[in-house]
Amino acid sequence: MRKLVGIIMGSDSDWEIMKEAAEILDKFGVGYEVAIVSAHRTPDRAYEYGRNAEKNGLEIIIAGAGGAAHLPGVIAALTNIPVIGVPIKTQALGGLDSLLSIVQMPSGVPVATVGINGAKNAGLLAIRILSLKHTELKEKLAEYTKKMREDVLKKSKALEEISSKDHA
Repeated sequence: MRKLVGIIMGSDSDWEIMKEAAEILDKFGVGYEVAIVSAHRTPDRAYEYGRNAEKNGLEIIIAGAGGAAHLPGVIAALTNIPVIGVPIKTQALGGLDSLLSIVQMPSGVPVATVGINGAKNAGLLAIRILSLKHTELKEKLAEYTKKMREDVLKKSKALEEISSKDHA
């Protein structure tokens, strides 16, 4: 399977969150690679990764980072493919530091940003972007959305039945 998405993070401790993006990509049959690429501890690696991403066949990068959270922005500055930033929750500021670092990019260096620890949504956003080119994903995405809606309606009906019994 061709790897279309790069899932990168600044530390192996971020994998607990970032694996949710991988699980979504697996569900849709989209190939990906995973790597630790630290903007601060391995800047040469970050540079090489960003500069070569498109040449290596990647079409989207999902970059998770906590604290100063420079990784998504650094990568976005080095490539023209879409970068989705995932702010990782931190102990010091609960992830607000990560969120603000990723979302407040300078003009001309866009990073799509999901919520704190929102790797699942990052995976889904990647699927939506990829579906513009890879049309087979459109049908899978429609099925996923339909199932999600049906699950919510089932849960609502079950709750309504419990509630009506309690008030009978």
